[in-house]
Order: sequence, then structure tokens, then C-alpha cells
Amino acid sequence: MASTEDKTKSTTAFTDDFEEEEQDELSPEDKATWEEMEKYFSESLHQFKEGQIINGSIISISKGVATIDVGFKSEGTVHLNEFPESGKDLAIGDVVEVFLDRIEDNDGNVVLSKDKANKIKLWDELVKTHEADEIVEGTVIAKAKGGLTVDIGLKAFLPGSQIDLRSIRNLEKLIGEKFQMRIIKMNKKRGNIVLSRRVLLEEQRKQHRSETLQNLEAGNLVDGTVKNITEYGVFIDLGGIDGLLHITDMSWGRVNHPSEMFSIGDKVKVIVLKFDREKERVSLGLKQIAPDPWVNVEEKYPTGTHAKGKVVSITDYGAFVELENGIEGLVHISEMSWSRHVKHPSKIVSTRDEVEVVVLTLDKERKRISLGMKQLEPNPWEAIETKYPVGSEAQGAIRNITEFGAFVELEEGVDGLIHISDLSWKKIKHPSEVLKKKETVKTVVLNIDKDNCRISLGIKQLQPDPWDDIAQSYPLGTEVEGTIIKVTEFGVFAEFGDGLEGLIHVSQLSSKKASNPEKAVKVDDKIKAKVIKVDTSDKKIALSIKAFEEKLDLKAIEDEQAQLEHFNEKEGQ
Repeated sequence: MASTEDKTKSTTAFTDDFEEEEQDELSPEDKATWEEMEKYFSESLHQFKEGQIINGSIISISKGVATIDVGFKSEGTVHLNEFPESGKDLAIGDVVEVFLDRIEDNDGNVVLSKDKANKIKLWDELVKTHEADEIVEGTVIAKAKGGLTVDIGLKAFLPGSQIDLRSIRNLEKLIGEKFQMRIIKMNKKRGNIVLSRRVLLEEQRKQHRSETLQNLEAGNLVDGTVKNITEYGVFIDLGGIDGLLHITDMSWGRVNHPSEMFSIGDKVKVIVLKFDREKERVSLGLKQIAPDPWVNVEEKYPTGTHAKGKVVSITDYGAFVELENGIEGLVHISEMSWSRHVKHPSKIVSTRDEVEVVVLTLDKERKRISLGMKQLEPNPWEAIETKYPVGSEAQGAIRNITEFGAFVELEEGVDGLIHISDLSWKKIKHPSEVLKKKETVKTVVLNIDKDNCRISLGIKQLQPDPWDDIAQSYPLGTEVEGTIIKVTEFGVFAEFGDGLEGLIHVSQLSSKKASNPEKAVKVDDKIKAKVIKVDTSDKKIALSIKAFEEKLDLKAIEDEQAQLEHFNEKEGQ
């Protein structure tokens, strides 16, 4: 018995062979047969509706097009590129599924589509997959607004929030990647499919987490992946649960920032230090996997040991030197050079310099080592008393000038101080009046403090003390001319002669008995006075304007001086 498909084909052939004009010439028997066939064709035509998937038979293949008979008056055509592998395996007579787009176009042809048939069929399959909550696999083909476009047979959307457990910034790098996902939403009217990879990862993470929690114990070695980096440490994904590797537990040595040792995504092996099962908090360690280098530090670096190390940090007060991984020592600025004028450690060493040091002290409990660099050179102060005996002359350059004196560099590491009082027999206000920086001067060694590395020097001692002959040069009654240099409540000071200074007591200012020095004279006034006293032991000279004005003789001057001393004693009581 002929199938429906065969009957449809016969009807199509029949109707193609007979035009309406020819039907009038048919015999009554043939006409009845025609009417019967026409009725059958009409009934079969109504079995199909536009928008359905139907079967058709390939009747020809030519010029990249397949002609398909679906049982209608006319055939439809489908481009070969709509078939798998551009239809290279198709043959005449093959039955294929096609989509009935229109029963008849303007030219009376059936409009068919293999693409639409495939999509409708695939959509139905994906609906079943979605309802069964099964996994689909797809390839990322493009970046879209807010996520990715994925090919799962049909184009689907993978939102950025559903790609991974954490945010991914560069989505373009995922193009071409294959992922397993779940369909979380479908809209047939709009043809939208929404995917999620995250739900699968969360399921895997949950399962892994359960397994991880069962195996976590303090002291266990575990594998993990660096998930996040902060200033104080890194968070490591152990498999569904995160653990913190604190910066202090990363290395026995110095770590300025965790990023020096780790990058996100690094695979690491760590040891569990603590695990709070209730709070699910895990503390991890890395340095604890290796032995603590401080255990036998006393054997490696006893006091006096010479060692080599690398400068790892520089501060205002010194430089830290790494002797080996996990062991650092401090070279204090005072231990860098025998010279006392190292302004900053960076003037002597730089970070990453390889240096030789001497172990000065070791504190194992506090994990501290004091190191020295200057001890590698001879101490210039050991033979200082022999080299610069007290009373000997020494020469050096002025290195620094202060208000209280000047420092002279006698040799590298040996400075001496010339106090302002030892610069000149004359009274000076500031050392810069007689000295200049970098000037070479000749001095006399006055005192040596070897323990504190100090030498006192003098310049004025190179010349005779003028006070030894001052009494002969300025006997009582000598008239002098001078300039007022200072005014006080008890009198004024005047400079005269070759830089000498004398006091004019308020009672000796004038015969007019002025009681207020500021009213009697002012600074820079020129005066004339007489010497009324010379004290060579205390290096003081007393002058009197009054004695000059009244032309007092030696006897009167002595009487005035006696009265003045009596007055001072009485005032002192």
C-alpha cells in the first residue's frame, strides 16, 4: 500500500501534468479520478501549517542548492550551507527535516529552511535539558554588554556575575574558551537563553569544602591557591574554605609586602597552624615548613665573628643586614665609621649592597644581632695619646663651626673641638669671626678623653698670654680711649687697646653721679677713662670715666677703688 508521502508525490506529479484547460477534455472516468486526487491533495495540504517542521525528499542538488519535495504543488529549495558540513554527504532521495516557512510565496513556491528546523529542534532539546537541570557545554564566541555570548548550538548569554566565583575584569581573554554550564532561564518568545557557570562552580566548591573540612587539622600540610593579597597577608583557597597566611608567617626573613612573594593564582603548599572548626577560621604558615634559623644562631654567629651579608633596609639610625634568610642584624650609624660625623647611613651603604660586618652582640631570645663595620678597620683612638700627646701641636681642617666652637678633623675618624674660649685671648662673640669652614689651622692639644673619643684643642695657646704683661702695660692711672660695647644695670663694658675689655661700674661713669647707665652712655659711644684696677688672675680690668674727668691722682684712685670694693661687699651682704 502506498504511503502518504508516495500519494502526495503522485498527486504533485498528476497536478503538474494536467492544466485546467486539459481537464475539460478528460473522460468522465478520468475526470472522477482527477477530482478524487484533487480532493486528496487538498486534504493533505491542510495537514501542514506554516511554522512546522516537516519531512521532505531531496529530488535534486545543483549549484549549492537542494530542491526538496514536501508533497505540495511545487518544491522548495534550501541552500546547502544550512546543512552540516555544507551538505557534502547529501544524496538524491534523502529524506530531511525542514521548517515550513511559507506554503506559497509570490512565485507559488514553498519556502523552506533547514536552519530554522535545526534551531526549533535544538530549542526543544534545550528545554528538556533545562527542565532536567542538566549540564550543557558551550564555547565563548564574543563579549557582550554585561557578559559573554556563548554558542551552545544556539546563541546564549552568560552574565558577568555568572562566569566565575569571583569577578573577572578582562572578559575578552575568555573568547574561545569552552565551559560547562547550566541553563537558568529560557524565553521562547524572545529566543533568549541565559546560562550560569557559577552555579556549577558553587556546587563543586560546596562538595570540595565538605571534603576539606574533614581533613583540616593543625600541623597538616595542605595545597591551596592564592585568592587575595593584602598588606598584612594573603588569603589562600584551600578548596571551599579560605585560610589566612599572615605576613609574619611567610618567611623567617624580612617581607616588606606579601606581593614580594605571591601573585593571585599562585599554587602553594602551606601548613595549618590553627583551625577553629566552629568559626571555620584557618591560620596558615609557610616559614614553619622550614627549620627556624635562630635555633643554632649562637653556633653560627658568636660574638666577634666576621660575616658577609646584604643590606635589606636603611633607616635614620642604621642599616639592617641580612646574614642569611631569616637572620638580620643592625649596624647602628655609630658603628659604621670611626668618624663621628656620619650624617646618614645612606652616605656609606645602599640597599642590596654586599657588606662585611663583625658580630658585636647577640640576643637569641629577642632575635636581635648588633653588627659593626668600623671594627674591620684599625681604631684610630687606640693610639691617640701617643699620636697626639697633650701639649703637642696638631694641624687639621675646620669641618664644622657652631656657636660654642669649631670642630677640626685631625685625620679620618679623629675630630677635635676648639672651644670658643680657646680661640683667642681676645673676647669674641662667634667662632666665625676668626675661622672659616674647610680652613686648615694649627692647634695645641689641651686634653684627651680616650674613652669618649674626645680631644680638646686650642689656638690661642700658640701665642703668649697677653695678661702676663697686662699689669706692666696698663698700670693704675693709665688713661685709655675706648668704645662702649655693652650696657647693664650695674655698669657698662668698654673695649680698648688691643681687644681688651674693661668694666666701668655705675659709680665710675661720671662725676655727675648718674645712677642709670642707660642715661649716661649707649653702645658705640666713644669714652675716655683711667685704669683703676687690674686683676690678672681673673683677667679683669676696671675703668673709671669719673677718675678721668676729675683728673684723680693715683692715691685718689686707690681710695676710690677701696670705696668701690667696700660698697660691693656691703651690697653682697
